Amino acid sequence: MNKLALIFTLTLTLISTQSFATGDVTQGKAKSVTCIACHGVDGNSIAPTFPKIAGQNEDYLIKQLKEFKTGSRVDAVMAGMVAPLTKADIANLAAYYASQKVSSGVPATGDALVLGQKIYRGGKKSTDVTACIACHGPQGKGVPSAGFPALASQHSMYIAKQLKLFRQYSINLQTGENKPSRTNDYEGMMINFTKNLTNKEIDAVSAYISGLK
Repeated sequence: MNKLALIFTLTLTLISTQSFATGDVTQGKAKSVTCIACHGVDGNSIAPTFPKIAGQNEDYLIKQLKEFKTGSRVDAVMAGMVAPLTKADIANLAAYYASQKVSSGVPATGDALVLGQKIYRGGKKSTDVTACIACHGPQGKGVPSAGFPALASQHSMYIAKQLKLFRQYSINLQTGENKPSRTNDYEGMMINFTKNLTNKEIDAVSAYISGLK
């Protein structure tokens, strides 16, 4: 079974088992006051190091907040922010931010556009890198029912940072280092995607994604 077929099968499995969130938007908006400093008034952060979370799918947001809380996803700032949150708080925040509209990103140009589009749509066959489109869709909208996040219009700097954190896991295995990495992807899919990408390729595909809408 090739990788695209495998991803399609996994997607169907995830859709059939995914639990859908039912948070309260109004309560989530009230709770979001503590999130504004980094993520903006409506989830559209201004600083490119902080992710836009407006329009992100509800279940994905819940998953990330829970994993910051348990330490499955490591971030010192977010760990402190989620520590006092209840299960209901998390569901309500996710509902609120999912209801917001993401602001437009910065379109890629030149060589970054060409290389980024090539990887996003077709992968990198020489090193068996799967196309991003398989999970995140042609316009970067993701597959909410399968838990695959929306990427369109996200800050390219933030995307590149996350891809390099996923890649660092493979580098750590090869070198014996223990540098910060990210491992909370489903079945190691993002770790496998990033392990054979160069910095130039990661930066290019991140720039391309930022321009999707």
